[in-house]
Amino acid sequence: MRADRLLTLMLLLQQAKNRQLTAEDLAGRLQVSARTIYRDLDALSAAGVPVYAHRGPNGGIALLEGWQTSLTGLTQAEVQALSAVAAPGALADIGLSGPLQSALIKLAAGLPVVQRSAAEHARQRLHVDSSGWFQGREVVPHLDMLREAVWGDRKVWLSYRDFDGAASERVVEPYGLVLKADRWYLVAGAERGPSVFRGARVEGARLLDEGFARPEGFDLAAFWKAWCQRFAERRASYVATLRVTEEGEEALRKIRPAGEHERWGRGAPARGGARTVTVDFERESIAVAQIVGLGRGVEVVAPEALRARLGAIAADLAAVYGASAGAERPGGDDADRIQDAPGAGGDDGAGQTSSAQ
Repeated sequence: MRADRLLTLMLLLQQAKNRQLTAEDLAGRLQVSARTIYRDLDALSAAGVPVYAHRGPNGGIALLEGWQTSLTGLTQAEVQALSAVAAPGALADIGLSGPLQSALIKLAAGLPVVQRSAAEHARQRLHVDSSGWFQGREVVPHLDMLREAVWGDRKVWLSYRDFDGAASERVVEPYGLVLKADRWYLVAGAERGPSVFRGARVEGARLLDEGFARPEGFDLAAFWKAWCQRFAERRASYVATLRVTEEGEEALRKIRPAGEHERWGRGAPARGGARTVTVDFERESIAVAQIVGLGRGVEVVAPEALRARLGAIAADLAAVYGASAGAERPGGDDADRIQDAPGAGGDDGAGQTSSAQ
């Protein structure tokens, strides 16, 4: 709605204080055209808001110095969004859960009575649980120190162990902390430029007295988005060719990311009631963990090393439980229940790497 956009525009100019913003800056923030911004500025001016624009290369848009709106009202959607904030569990890791709660209480107290009622209404109707199924939060023993370094722009000595187990020591410049899927990551300047370190793999950390200057124009959210895209493109690849029955394919779809399903298609079964699909499991260990519970509905065609490893596992299981155990229906009802359970198959390992460095 235009009224919401006008209020947001006014608050953006107010937050800029004595700094001028260009029409292009504001258009990008509000996702409208520069022409729309100029029309909105005319509307604000007509409503008595002291907004002015300077032409020229160094020009821009600003509010009259010292002017500030006393508006405290929020839109209904904004009230609902604030009421559904689900970050306290994550913020508890860095000691900010309590401050968030007190801030929300103060914010609610400043709302008009009608909107306070709307906030409680929304809180009782939407709850977001960001925790995963059957998995505890990763332990990050040096998180407090990393947070202190990030807040204070101080260098840190790290002892780090990467995904392959290689240990290293280095001094980094902590730019920020990122929480993704219940896992903490440190974004820091290193010898090769801005890098990402998995918090749980930091085995040792020491806060140094030496400070550092953040790179001019560095934006944490923009860097993280670009890094995730590059990470997805260069991640490890372990492609397996599988022969699947209709039932086996349905079971496979339950534990693999939805984005893969379209690549498999829905071809007609070949002779014998099965068809062939290729799946990128990223690593052999992930392929083994996911295929071993799918039973006879999924057979590995290639690579041969994966067939051999699964065959060895099958032989070991037969030695323990007997070759005839579950012969009539591999996996039995328990296997179906495991596949249907929320989060079964490990969403974390389904076609994506959750490690950094």
